Amino acid sequence: VQLQACGGGLVQAGGSLRLSCVVSGLTFSRYGMSWFRQAPGKEREFVATIAWGSSTTSYADSVKGRFTISRDNAKNTVYLQMNSLNAEDTAVYYCAASLRNFLRLPQQYDYWGQGTLVTVSS
Repeated sequence: VQLQACGGGLVQAGGSLRLSCVVSGLTFSRYGMSWFRQAPGKEREFVATIAWGSSTTSYADSVKGRFTISRDNAKNTVYLQMNSLNAEDTAVYYCAASLRNFLRLPQQYDYWGQGTLVTVSS
């Protein structure tokens, strides 16, 4: 199983980025997909999740209204559109997969991508 995240980079405060995570080696349409992030010196935290089946979404309060998670089952890809970025969004972003939906704890996930760094300059 491989999860390959990309799309990170350096962006100015107020800007936007779109992260992608391409998944292989599992039946993507049967997995709940999530994004987490980890800032330097901090624990990994939940950002957003999208369910398999219904594609229902859920977000951390800190990103609600600014970030949008989506999935394309035909491309085995999950996306995270990030708008109105601020310095507090600076972190390594990870995609994760689980057979269960709406999980928010890292230890509940079965598979992880390698992470992509997002740096927001103020």
